[in-house]
Amino acid sequence: MRTLSIAGTGMLAQQTNVDVISNNIANMNTTGFKRQRAAFQDLLYQQETRAGTSAGGADGAKVPTGIQIGAGVKTGGVYRITEQGAPNQTGNRYDLAIQGRGYFQVTLPSGEAGYTRDGAFQLSDQGELVTADGYPVQPGITVPPDAVDVAISKTGEVQVKLAGQTEMQTVGQLQLASFVNEAGLEAQGGNVFTETDASGTANLAAPGQPGFGLTMQGFVEASNVNPVSEITSLITAQRAYEMNSRVVKTADEMLATSSQLR
Repeated sequence: MRTLSIAGTGMLAQQTNVDVISNNIANMNTTGFKRQRAAFQDLLYQQETRAGTSAGGADGAKVPTGIQIGAGVKTGGVYRITEQGAPNQTGNRYDLAIQGRGYFQVTLPSGEAGYTRDGAFQLSDQGELVTADGYPVQPGITVPPDAVDVAISKTGEVQVKLAGQTEMQTVGQLQLASFVNEAGLEAQGGNVFTETDASGTANLAAPGQPGFGLTMQGFVEASNVNPVSEITSLITAQRAYEMNSRVVKTADEMLATSSQLR
């Protein structure tokens, strides 16, 4: 009886689905988080009668449809939906949101380049612009200790006003990274991604260049998780899991019936 194994694959698939939805809900307030969706595929089919084979008659008739028995379902992939999250105003002059495409580039402790949409930046003890985990933003931006004001334009130009001076001075230029396939980036945790062969190499340019978004000072990007949609998907996955478990129970009852035949 194939029913037990088929229903088992269905339960495993829905368990994965619930895991993905749970992670989305858990990160509904995570800055710059992008929700994920699980995609499923049917498994190989067992051919009992192949379509188009001879029906055995003298007239040469062929079987029109044949008999294929499915083996269940598998998780085909978990893809990331990279649509823009809503900008939340914070008033913090070091907070930055990206309006449009692009990622901030940071340097990870391993020396590898990381990419993030989380623009909740701070200053290190050296005045360097860093993430909440202390990863330096690239290209490096250092704010002088005697700066009394910091302004970051939509195109990423960082200017400071020094004590006793009236004119703003430029101390750096932010750059954004874009990828051909953003969904191919590998999540490392801590709101940081790294490039893969699937994502392609990073293309770097200043904000506002063709294909790149603009920076918004005093804002951070909210998660793009829709709680209502996630709860609806969670209920649907739960019902699908229950139906597959019911199939397992039915198959067990059928096996019990057959084993009691005398």
